[in-house]
Amino acid sequence: MRSTCRRNFLRLSTGLAAGSCFCGSGWLAFPSDQSKEIPRRILGRTELSVSILGLGGWHIGTQKDPAESVRIIQAAIDAGINFLDNSNDYNKGQSEIRMGQAIKGRRDKVVLMTKFNARDKRGALKELEESLRRLQTDYLDIWQIHSVERVEDPDWLFSPHGAIEALDIAKRQGKVRFVGFTGHKHPDYHLAMLKKDYSWDTIQMPLNILDAHFRSFQHRVLPVAQEKKLGIIGMKPIAFQNALKVASAEECLRYAMSLPVGVTLTGCETMERLEQALRVARGFQPMTQQQKETLLARSREFGESSKGEPYKTTTGFDNQPPATPPPYEA
Repeated sequence: MRSTCRRNFLRLSTGLAAGSCFCGSGWLAFPSDQSKEIPRRILGRTELSVSILGLGGWHIGTQKDPAESVRIIQAAIDAGINFLDNSNDYNKGQSEIRMGQAIKGRRDKVVLMTKFNARDKRGALKELEESLRRLQTDYLDIWQIHSVERVEDPDWLFSPHGAIEALDIAKRQGKVRFVGFTGHKHPDYHLAMLKKDYSWDTIQMPLNILDAHFRSFQHRVLPVAQEKKLGIIGMKPIAFQNALKVASAEECLRYAMSLPVGVTLTGCETMERLEQALRVARGFQPMTQQQKETLLARSREFGESSKGEPYKTTTGFDNQPPATPPPYEA
């Protein structure tokens, strides 16, 4: 299982923009205008209307008190966030369990997405049933393959009795509306998945100011996903706090949300973190091209060093245990 620290949200930045007023988390310490709504976008070919800010699922399973997790999720929904992220393996299932409790009576207000790790059909369908039970729902809006992270993954997934067959079965059974895949390791693996003869609905990738400079999903995968009209889900907008070394958290999130994506996911382990993210999302205005270029110039040296994106260069962020290779049982 991934270490909790890899998904730690916002910490104090040592490289904040000069002349700005920031609180200890690196965010502007001004009250948000709660009268402003969170804008929505259409999530590619799914035609789902989603809030530009989505709630990451990992952090929702980390609170000591499960009731606090539920409170954060419900507050996010009440504030206008309608896209909820999760995965079967997050916090040994606690993230899904708590999210399921939180969306009771609110299921029709959210776009619910979760992910699975198995590379075979049997394993994937087993995870699907577990996720549906924990989330207390009979269907998912989006079901995604979690973390395509090795050169062999595309062939494994598309092998006989591989997980691709599970996607098709789940859609036919009405348990899943749309399907996609995620990953943060290398854009080559995403491109290999997109070259396969399959009709994807969504795609998820790291999109942030550091990614723009090293093994860039933004430059290599994003244009292909746009061309295919996929629902694009951005993640890691602050690159596990590493981007805070060269920019403020607000700048990082605004940059990520200014890219041509449907939704940007961010983790909120406390009510304070949620309100900080909402501050950026409410009444959001995209960065100008000049603002983006200025931010990229400031982040170039650190970004090109690759030190800020260990999920691309180390195995510490990979699925554990590693996926089993084929052949798979029918």
